[in-house]
Amino acid sequence: MKATIWHNPKCGTSRKTLALLEEAPGVDVTVVEYLKHPPSRAKLEQLYRDAGISPREGLRTRGSPAEELGLTDDSATAEKILDAMATEPILIERPLVETDKGVRLCRPQDRVQEII
Repeated sequence: MKATIWHNPKCGTSRKTLALLEEAPGVDVTVVEYLKHPPSRAKLEQLYRDAGISPREGLRTRGSPAEELGLTDDSATAEKILDAMATEPILIERPLVETDKGVRLCRPQDRVQEII
């Protein structure tokens, strides 16, 4: 099975999720450091759709400029949030993991078990 993790090595949850993927038998892991190589807006839209969550649910508010950019306001649309994430990848909550079985925002890290 192939798995892609959008990873931040400075994040403990992301590191723990990556460890679970690496320990899982038969999983070929691709690691994308999303702050260096951010997903496109279209890819983000697909990931959130496949995870069954909204861009707002995938928005990182802690340690990001989300509030200053008005993205935490009720009036912020999914399109505005996606556009901001594509421009400022620090706004993407992590880690996102994609496999043949689906996509999960792995907070907590054990959620990755649902798709491996």
